[in-house]
Amino acid sequence: MTSVIRHVTIDCADPYELGRFWSQVLDRPLDDDDRPGDPMALIATGVSGLLFVAVPDAKTVKNRVHLDVQPQDRTRDEEVERLLGLGAVLVDDRRNPDGTGWAVLADPEGNEFCVERSAAERAG
Repeated sequence: MTSVIRHVTIDCADPYELGRFWSQVLDRPLDDDDRPGDPMALIATGVSGLLFVAVPDAKTVKNRVHLDVQPQDRTRDEEVERLLGLGAVLVDDRRNPDGTGWAVLADPEGNEFCVERSAAERAG
């Protein structure tokens, strides 16, 4: 028997608020049971989910694991602008003049993630 990843767990100060940010990023709802002040919040993403769990300590170093997101219905650059509008911060711009590369952003609690080119951009 093999294992599957049930959740990717993200430690944070405010699970509900960080879950709301990622809910908008992924266009997926928070679990119906999640409420402000809860010690955890969940976004089901298909096979696995993103689980946000309250911890008392703040993030202090670079993530050892991070998420890579790929826009489905817009370009990478349009997605970066949308996410910045939601409260993300540009950490490192690895986009190249020829259209390759990615952008490293941080969510409102400082967790880094990358925005890659869309499938249409990769095919072009």
